[in-house]
Amino acid sequence: MEKHALAALDASAREFHGDPDRIYLTGLSLGGYGTWSIAANNPGKFAALAPICGGIVRPVRGRQSAPEATSADPYAEAAKQIGSATPIWMFHGDADESVPVTESRKLLEALKNIGANVRYTEYPGVQHNSWDLAYNNPEFPTWLFAQRLRKK
Repeated sequence: MEKHALAALDASAREFHGDPDRIYLTGLSLGGYGTWSIAANNPGKFAALAPICGGIVRPVRGRQSAPEATSADPYAEAAKQIGSATPIWMFHGDADESVPVTESRKLLEALKNIGANVRYTEYPGVQHNSWDLAYNNPEFPTWLFAQRLRKK
């Protein structure tokens, strides 16, 4: 699905003359997992990432599933694949029962360990629907649209 989504994105950017230096990736819940996966598989493609209540290890019926990555530390592996150049603003509610907040906390730590440009907002008492607060944060669009892809 990632391949098809990226092909559609590229076609849309061409057709509508999108700025290739200002392509942003955001998603919530399962889309937050997709944000991390797509970013890890396509480092340097996006000007910024904004995953909301996502993660790396998907929960299965109240417990964590086996990591998709073969690494002993899938969070460190994802951070390494994404790299430190792409600005990231992560959001999560600390009372989320659908996606454990530890997913974002572990990713935050892994990203900090590689010197990533990462920002994290954790909403106290907020359950799974942290996207309303994230997307309505008045600082968010200003931060997002200030990001540009850095040419190597």
